[in-house]
Parts: sequence; C-alpha cells; structure tokens
Amino acid sequence: MKEILLSFATGFVVGLIFSAFKLPIPAPPTLAGIMGIVGIFAGYLLWNSIFR
Repeated sequence: MKEILLSFATGFVVGLIFSAFKLPIPAPPTLAGIMGIVGIFAGYLLWNSIFR
C-alpha cells in the first residue's frame, strides 16, 4: 500500500510541475487513454499468471 501511495504522490507532484511550466502532460489526458494503460497492465498480469 505504501508503494501505491508513493507512486500516486510522485505522479501528482510531476503533474503539478508540468502544469506550472505549461508543458504537455506526460500521460494520456483522457480516461480512455488511462484505461488503455490499465488494460495493458491487466493483460500482462493475466498472461504471467496463466503461463508462468
């Protein structure tokens, strides 16, 4: 759980910094893009749980 909270906090700070310097966000700016990343991760986990 600590790792998840630290990851979120780091991402939050990076998002603030990118916004402050008016840089493009380093992640998909839509929910659909974020869900694509979640899907890739879920597929990776499923494949490893079945074939390893």
